[in-house]
Amino acid sequence: MNGIAFTAWIQQSLIPTMQRDDVVIVDNLGSHKRKLARNTIRNAAAHLFFLPPYKPDLNPIEMVFAKLKTLVRKSDERTAETHGGVLESF
Repeated sequence: MNGIAFTAWIQQSLIPTMQRDDVVIVDNLGSHKRKLARNTIRNAAAHLFFLPPYKPDLNPIEMVFAKLKTLVRKSDERTAETHGGVLESF
């Protein structure tokens, strides 16, 4: 996702659901750090915080990715069909 798409998502999906003083926490992806994205969130009277770099324990999706990688590595074959089956079983 690039900065333009992220900012559009903020404007169209996030801000309409937010209230004053809400907290938005993002990782350090380049598009999350763009000035326009930061200003858009702050102009909505929200507080923006970035996760510290290299802290997967603070980013729960990283735990899901780790489990998926383990399941894929355990599969006998490395094909798209096998990977699809692993994802469906997850």
